[in-house]
Amino acid sequence: MNRINTAKSILSGLIFISLLTSSVSSGEQKPGNPLDALPSYIRKVHDWGQRADFSHDGKRLLFIEKTYGDAFELNLESGKLRPLTHHYYHGGYTRALYLKNGDILLSGATSFDSENHQLHRHRDAELWVLNKSLSKAPIRLGTFCSEGPAVSRKSMKIAWTTTHQQYPDIYRENEYKIHTGEIVYEKGLPKLINRKEITNNIDNAFFKNPSPIETQNFIPPGENKITLSLYRYQGGSETSILDLETGKITQISNTPNHHGEPEGIYPDGKYTLVESSLQFGDSKLDHRPVQYIDIWKLSLDGEEHWERITHFTDYVGYKSSNPVVSDDGRYIAFQMAKLGDLAGVGRGLFILDLEAKEAER
Repeated sequence: MNRINTAKSILSGLIFISLLTSSVSSGEQKPGNPLDALPSYIRKVHDWGQRADFSHDGKRLLFIEKTYGDAFELNLESGKLRPLTHHYYHGGYTRALYLKNGDILLSGATSFDSENHQLHRHRDAELWVLNKSLSKAPIRLGTFCSEGPAVSRKSMKIAWTTTHQQYPDIYRENEYKIHTGEIVYEKGLPKLINRKEITNNIDNAFFKNPSPIETQNFIPPGENKITLSLYRYQGGSETSILDLETGKITQISNTPNHHGEPEGIYPDGKYTLVESSLQFGDSKLDHRPVQYIDIWKLSLDGEEHWERITHFTDYVGYKSSNPVVSDDGRYIAFQMAKLGDLAGVGRGLFILDLEAKEAER
């Protein structure tokens, strides 16, 4: 297994000492609502929705109304809302992401059972391509997908995760696999080619135990690496990098007992945004760190330079999550949620202006 060396461990300890001086404990959270104290560089753009994605020109947000719901597109200038998946029957979607050509990659099941809804997220979700013309129903790509796929911003390449739960007859118990492939069109229909298994969580020497993993973002500019989530790892979750050419996994964060999930990549490839509970110091957070997350910026150079971006958990019962960075690096889109909400649930969409934030320093 790859381990952070002694020097980095010492550095991480110093970082934690620094964080503790400025973080809050659960007993120091304020009453009230973070919406009443938004900084000038953050604006609310919609009252509902989750898991936003910027269009390549930064003028629109693609998002899911709710888990297993429809996909919508919001024009950020006019505020006009356009439904994208109302013209056909489906079982609801968990992800919607822009492809390089403007078509939309969807993850969702063919049916929905409200009494067993989690199965449609963790077992039954497939990948589909919806044509941007909205003239027809989406075309399935022929693979299941566990949680979120990674989508290139420069090509039609994608990466995704599959699990034993989805392929019980051919996968080993607790096995997760990472794949890559390319979407091409034959006679106008999308097709997934050059499919390749990159690694899995059992045979890769990084893993002592088969921790769950999830693809996140291609890392610019080369896009030969992706950010990868390590779940149930060191008592929480950690950020790592997967080399798509060698299969090597490098752990980037070292935050035991905290939730640290990479979501949203900077266009220079030097930083990722992370859903993190670091603002609570070394607290175990009732053993539910994912319920106490705000958005942090983390360097990908292995030196663990952290910067806190949002402060929703300063208020009792609130958190912020699922950030994404615009292609020009100017804006962050993210969502608000409340204590107890399942991962991914959103209660409104927000835009953070990074230039305006920097100007207030």
